[in-house]
Amino acid sequence: MRIRAGGPADAPTVLGFLDEAVAWMVERGQTGQWGTQPWSEQPKRVERITKLVENGLWIAELDGEPAGAMVVAAEPDEWIPRVDEPELYVRLLVTSRRFAGRKVGSGLLDFAKESSRGKLLRVDCWAGNNGRLVDYYVSQGFTPSVTFTVKDWPGQVLEMRP
Repeated sequence: MRIRAGGPADAPTVLGFLDEAVAWMVERGQTGQWGTQPWSEQPKRVERITKLVENGLWIAELDGEPAGAMVVAAEPDEWIPRVDEPELYVRLLVTSRRFAGRKVGSGLLDFAKESSRGKLLRVDCWAGNNGRLVDYYVSQGFTPSVTFTVKDWPGQVLEMRP
């Protein structure tokens, strides 16, 4: 796996990954996290991703093809409680379903862990569906900390000190 810096030109790729994820979840009847409509068809989500990928975007490539994306920032989204110490915050982690089982997400998180040495590393995720996504981050070495709700969307902040 090769991890490279990304930028605004990668926004369509990131939206494609998110569209794949929505389609996969819809097939399984799991629409609570992101609904049923592709991200690329929702102007507010397109705008959010376009802005998000301007700084701190990393693209994982397998066999020369984009396989996943991660945005790491110095601070979280506005609805997440701030901490009083240096941190890096994983604001987005998404992988292509075409590379399922190839540990793309783990590889990107390992990159974030290396990048955050000496700092707190935090991430937030959807806490619905019996906490399966929370369990994934726990399996990656994160510890649950703060819970939150945005509208009716249950979330969990997780953290580690690599």
